[in-house]
Amino acid sequence: MPTPLPTPQSRRNFLLTGATAATALTLAAAPARAAHRPRRPFGRYGSPSARLTPGTLYVHPHGAGDFTGVQAAVTAATGTGRTLVIAPGTYRETVSVDADRTGMTWLGASEDPRDVVIVYDNAAGTPKPDGSGTYGTSGSATTTVRPDGFTARWITFANDWLRTDLPGTSGTQAVALKVQGDRSAFTHCRFLGHQDTLYADSRSLDAFARQYFAHCYAEGDVDFVFGRATAVFDRCHFRTLVRPDLTAALYGFVFAPSTAGANPRGYLVTRSRISSEAPDGYYKLARPWVPSSDTTARPMLTVRETRLGAGVDAVAPYTNMASGHPWQDQRFAEYRNTGPGAVITVPGNRPQLTRAEAASHTREAYLGDWRPYARHR
Repeated sequence: MPTPLPTPQSRRNFLLTGATAATALTLAAAPARAAHRPRRPFGRYGSPSARLTPGTLYVHPHGAGDFTGVQAAVTAATGTGRTLVIAPGTYRETVSVDADRTGMTWLGASEDPRDVVIVYDNAAGTPKPDGSGTYGTSGSATTTVRPDGFTARWITFANDWLRTDLPGTSGTQAVALKVQGDRSAFTHCRFLGHQDTLYADSRSLDAFARQYFAHCYAEGDVDFVFGRATAVFDRCHFRTLVRPDLTAALYGFVFAPSTAGANPRGYLVTRSRISSEAPDGYYKLARPWVPSSDTTARPMLTVRETRLGAGVDAVAPYTNMASGHPWQDQRFAEYRNTGPGAVITVPGNRPQLTRAEAASHTREAYLGDWRPYARHR
């Protein structure tokens, strides 16, 4: 018997709890809690009376910390190098971090990203409360992170807006996290949503933003990892979702880089995997995003040593945006991928790097003198 498609409500419950076998498998690397050990409000970090550093603020949804909400803690964390330790809970709020909060660190106290969830449900087409229009894609983000030197570990960033919540609208983008700063690192984090889940971007066209995602999980349907950052996805899991609103043989796209033409590095996916809830071949691996604000963009994506599941269309894994700009003119390439979605049936449809070319498509080459992988394991 075929597996039934998730209903809108079951999908919302999944976004909030992550309680599916598929997602549980992706978190095998997360430390397991001993069943007999009582959970402390701040896990290994003790309590507000036993601070990590003088700059540490503790967030607890029921008042056992310094603040009950993440945004309140961010607002109070003036200066640089501040740390937020966030206790287990679901924080239903939008969070915006200004660019002057450089060197900020967020830690999920239990060291399990399923326990700390920051979630809201704005979409691009959601009307603003003040009547000034709709939020737009960027404004839909549950969490927006602008500063350089930002670090997050063991946290879930989610947007649980569903298309059924706003029927008939074209503004179905609903971002879970928008990150813009240079030297931004996310380890053992989850990014949950549908369209435009993870927006890995920069603060401006002429600003290069290096970002590192390790042991992370991201899910969605339409272009759910996108933007112009120089981003390395190392040992991550990407999962494509079913589309109950569609019957077509194409549900969506995993990546949509919009790399600035002057930037020599775009997205690098390495030692990762892509799985799918959707039928076989219903997803494209990528399409290039050349935004109207930067028609000189040359999107760049390299996927190497990654397992591509059957949900990826192996015959034609790339396609174009409606606005044109053929993917063949962009910087898309693969190297030594495996799995049914990586089978080369039409060589011209999936450019392959040579061994010599692949030597310049590594996390070291993309991130330069910044080495987050040396400490974020």
